[in-house]
Amino acid sequence: MMEILWGEPLVLIDPKDGDVTRFCTIEKVHYWLRRKWPVADAAQQTALAKVEAAMECMNSVDDARNAFLKAAHLAGFKQAALA
Repeated sequence: MMEILWGEPLVLIDPKDGDVTRFCTIEKVHYWLRRKWPVADAAQQTALAKVEAAMECMNSVDDARNAFLKAAHLAGFKQAALA
């Protein structure tokens, strides 16, 4: 499988334990939204749908990225600066 780079990496800080995760590809975002996301809510479902659409070239990567950031914010993640 080819990985899809989606621009500048996103670095998020987990609200529960302070772990820092770097998201460089849409595949990692997809995995997290499906398997590791801390809350199941409308924002997570919207982000997942937009990420999957972008993976199928039916939606823009920017739209998927923005939906993911919104879901992350609502789940309590904080965005960190790139090191």
